[in-house]
Amino acid sequence: MTILKNVSILSLMQEHLHQPKPSWLKIQLPHGREWQQVERVLFEHGLHTVCDEAKCPNKGECWGAGTATFMILGDVCTRGCRFCAVSKGRTGVPLDPEEPRRLAEAVKALNLSYAVITSVDRDDLPDRGAGHFAACVRAIREMSSRTITELLIPDYVGPELTPILKEKPEVVAHNVETVRRLQSVRDPRASFDRSLETLRAVAQAGIPTKSSLLLGLGERDDEVLDALKELRAVGVSIVVMGQYLRPSAHEIPVVEYVSPAKFEEFAQRARELGFSMVVSSPFARTSYHAKQAWDSATARGDQ
Repeated sequence: MTILKNVSILSLMQEHLHQPKPSWLKIQLPHGREWQQVERVLFEHGLHTVCDEAKCPNKGECWGAGTATFMILGDVCTRGCRFCAVSKGRTGVPLDPEEPRRLAEAVKALNLSYAVITSVDRDDLPDRGAGHFAACVRAIREMSSRTITELLIPDYVGPELTPILKEKPEVVAHNVETVRRLQSVRDPRASFDRSLETLRAVAQAGIPTKSSLLLGLGERDDEVLDALKELRAVGVSIVVMGQYLRPSAHEIPVVEYVSPAKFEEFAQRARELGFSMVVSSPFARTSYHAKQAWDSATARGDQ
């Protein structure tokens, strides 16, 4: 039965391989002085961003607004998710103990009121990089105490979460990426249940949690709704839904381009389930409009 399902998914992907993008999927190119300032600061401090490494479609809008999502722990991921364009390898680059300081200096130089920090997966490190995340939060608070920090972390569980929970970042995000049936697009070491374990532990520690779903991978509407229910059941308060866009010919193709109307329909159902904030649109990604999502949820008294 599993083989037949996989064959069916593969057939759909091949069918849509050359499907033209609809009119609502137009990417804004980087522009303006704010974009140049972000690029300059990142270069001067030797930092990576998920905007570049993952070929995010929102780079133009976010950088044009003077924001960026920093990617720590190097630019080589030890996992091989089939939808992701980040460079992959069995081991990552050597850990840079000065990265937290340089990151904090960049946050201060950009005068950021909200900083999003994510990473590649580092299964080659004893704590998979959790301690480095914590060091980055401490460094930012020492240099820029007014900056709100959001961490987008790997599927840390148990003791791996301890250093992060100790620092109490304002938001912790971790992505389930897709519905249960389609988890095979992720690295085999990842799973829907392991991701739920991560999110549950963070929520139980009293930290607002966020997760994201990429749509257009062949999921059914009922599966999306089931995923939303499971996320809400473990305490996730902010949910993001966006269109999967194939970064390059090396990643799996798009199965379906989901209409803006369908995104709004899912958003309404998510709000009915009790999420404090919902971001749902074709270009939405985990850190897309992250500060706006936080501001909105805070204004409503949900955080």
